[in-house]
Amino acid sequence: MILRSIAVLLLVLSVVLAWAWQDYQAFITRPMVAQESVIMEVAKGSSFRSIILQLDSQTGLQQADIDKLWFEILARQLGLISQLKAGEYLLPVGQTPTEFLLLLGSGITRQHSITFPEGWTFKQIRQTLSADKNLKLTLAGISDSEILQKIGSPYTHPEGLFFPDTYRFEKSTTDVAILQRAYQKMQQVLLQQWQNKEDGLPIKISYEALILASIVEKETAVPSERPAIAGVFTRRLNKGMRLQTDPTVIYGMGESYQGNIRKKDLQTLTPYNTYKINGLPPTPIAMPGVEAINAVLHPAKGNSLYFVANGDGSHNFSATLSEHNRAVQAYLRKR
Repeated sequence: MILRSIAVLLLVLSVVLAWAWQDYQAFITRPMVAQESVIMEVAKGSSFRSIILQLDSQTGLQQADIDKLWFEILARQLGLISQLKAGEYLLPVGQTPTEFLLLLGSGITRQHSITFPEGWTFKQIRQTLSADKNLKLTLAGISDSEILQKIGSPYTHPEGLFFPDTYRFEKSTTDVAILQRAYQKMQQVLLQQWQNKEDGLPIKISYEALILASIVEKETAVPSERPAIAGVFTRRLNKGMRLQTDPTVIYGMGESYQGNIRKKDLQTLTPYNTYKINGLPPTPIAMPGVEAINAVLHPAKGNSLYFVANGDGSHNFSATLSEHNRAVQAYLRKR
């Protein structure tokens, strides 16, 4: 009788173990996310059990009690029970428990991005940073000069110091960290470009190249024209002629600019009015890209000293004032 009971017990146990093994094998390959991807944020200091509970409370994925046990067994089997990393994760459709644990063990978190286009001002950068809900915002109420101190910059004016690009980041990255990356990239690009500059340029330090490149960036929307525009400015500087470029005037007008440059604006002396000052303005007026920087360090050869818009984004270049005046009149007749 006892032997028969033992035999029955062993049979039941073997059936249970076989079922458990089959259920475990099915669990580790079963898709957790069936219909649409899920975003899950794991807080710092979360225990393994609390992370698994988040699958219910935060993502809406309903796990049975036995599944929670299987998760723990699987995590121990993978050696990840205490290795899951905090962060924001994207759980794609079809992801299995094994893939989920490996993802959290890798720390490959969901990436966000922010873009600073070429020609933007630092004011536009700050506005874009402050509107990004995925960043940790720390710059409210802090002056531009204080920001430069935070990122370790020796400059006192931020314009043009940040490289225009798309920057990818994890959620809750600080706005300062993004600026630090953009600043360091601009310093790196500028140094590389400066080391390969042509001889005989009228700009003597790399910061002057940044200033001139920012003007070139704002003067044309046609990338192929950048070297020609840079050539005009280079020749004017070499001849001691004023740059007489509208984008610098607009920058110097600040908030008073309402879409028009009036005659009195051209006659008003500001540090950026290149119709009134000699040489370069004191700082860049926008963020130049690498093509604009390259253009001012390798300007196009030629004899043109003037250019005027054609009305389609491109420009007409002239070597003499009389030619330029005729081009201006032709442009005005098109308007």
